[in-house]
Amino acid sequence: QVQLVESGGGLVQAGGSLRLSCAASGRTFSSYTIGWFRQAPGKERDFVAAISRSGGVIRYADSVKGRFTISRDNAKNTVYLQMNSLKPEDTAVYYCAADLVLGRVVSGTATYDGWGQGTQVHVSS
Repeated sequence: QVQLVESGGGLVQAGGSLRLSCAASGRTFSSYTIGWFRQAPGKERDFVAAISRSGGVIRYADSVKGRFTISRDNAKNTVYLQMNSLKPEDTAVYYCAADLVLGRVVSGTATYDGWGQGTQVHVSS
């Protein structure tokens, strides 16, 4: 089983950048697809990006394509989310999680587990 901890959030002006990190404990980290999700106040948790265990398959939500980049370093048990050209609508708590169903890259939250406490991102206009 894998447990995840997010970090790197903060306050940034529109157009700025942040890099989020998702650090994992557990020896099986490299077995899992890792996803990033976000939840704004009063809204559901939405898919942002996901990366396969090798990094060879990546998916993005349409709202972040071309602005966000997901990557992973299995030697460091860490997944990153580089966020550029941030917009006020990117303001949310960002979470990472591992897909317990191996070998796929999906956007639904149902099979993701090991959720961390989240990291707050606030983009001012």
